[in-house]
Amino acid sequence: MPASEEPAEESGPARPGRFRAVWASLHLRERGERTLRIRAWRLRLFGLLALQAGIAATITWYVSYHFLDNPTPVLAPTTAVGIVAAAMGSRVRRTFELLVGITLGLAAGDLLMPFFGIGPWQTGLVVVLAIIVAVALKGGGPLLTQAGGTAVLIATLEPPVRDLSIPRFVDAAVGGLIGIAVGLLVVPIHPQRTLQRLAAPLVGLAVAALDDLATAVRARDPVKVDGSLNGMRHLGPQLTALNEGLGAAEEVVRWAPLRWRERSSLAFHAQAIRHLERSLHSCRSMARRLAKALKDDEPIPDEFPSAIEMLANSVWALRSAMCAHQEPRGTREQLRMAVELVGRAQGGSARDPTRPHTHRLGYSGMIAAGELRTAAQDLLTASGMDPQEAVSVVRRAGESDSHD
Repeated sequence: MPASEEPAEESGPARPGRFRAVWASLHLRERGERTLRIRAWRLRLFGLLALQAGIAATITWYVSYHFLDNPTPVLAPTTAVGIVAAAMGSRVRRTFELLVGITLGLAAGDLLMPFFGIGPWQTGLVVVLAIIVAVALKGGGPLLTQAGGTAVLIATLEPPVRDLSIPRFVDAAVGGLIGIAVGLLVVPIHPQRTLQRLAAPLVGLAVAALDDLATAVRARDPVKVDGSLNGMRHLGPQLTALNEGLGAAEEVVRWAPLRWRERSSLAFHAQAIRHLERSLHSCRSMARRLAKALKDDEPIPDEFPSAIEMLANSVWALRSAMCAHQEPRGTREQLRMAVELVGRAQGGSARDPTRPHTHRLGYSGMIAAGELRTAAQDLLTASGMDPQEAVSVVRRAGESDSHD
């Protein structure tokens, strides 16, 4: 063998190793960048809540120490921070629940501790009594948590002295009111920015799941269709966070004078979010029926996965248009094209006997086509279109193929 060929023989086996090393390096770099993006997103989203909690604790401590003659302000700042930190929703309702829970904890502690003293079993007894009373009042999670936590605080940090419930309740009430004031009046959240940040992960995951669904249907791979269906089923936490953010935004524009001018725009965003949620439920039903169609070996023409891709593009385009405060004309056109495509997939051979029979949908495929139309209708309504007009657009687009 010539000497010039020896380096090729030696370097050949080493190439896969170098390739794997480069691939692993790129994978780690991409993973690290994705982690940084997620952490930056969370910091932007919850940074304002942290600022609100710090300001509320500072103001509450100062008021309790200087105006309520409390040398060790603990309960008031704790209540204020609890109001702010747990308030991605209705602050007023949660404030009421927290104050009721604090009252129960205070009452249980002041009732039992002077007789039984401080100790481990006494603390447990106070907590049991406070939570039982909260359950009897049909309290929810915040009420139960605050009742038990306040009971522990009273049983461990406060001396067993009578007639302190009223001053402690005043501390808690002051903390709750300051928490509300800071969250709604002093440093209110920006409604649109909050909703946009909460919608970003939801829209991204939904679009990715729809793209995966289109690819899996085109490849007739039922396993990958099930994978995309699971992806849609796991959107629950993102939907919950978005709905809680919507509740917080609606409360802010209702009570915060600095945000009153955004009431009309928030009403549009609220309608868009509700119809987006409905469209995602329809997309999940569509994926489930397509998985059944593939398992039953039903025909699914190429127009159907193309319609799903168009639907995914419309979701992304809708979010981009709303972030840019633009009219979502592109979204509406993409939805109209998606309905036209699924109409061709559904009824092409019925209108033209010369077209192959594979262009007919089976039972599950027909149901999936109906779910896609429903999702398109909800997305049209989310774009600001009148609901009746959205119905007409979907109907006309579905019938337009009959004139081809």
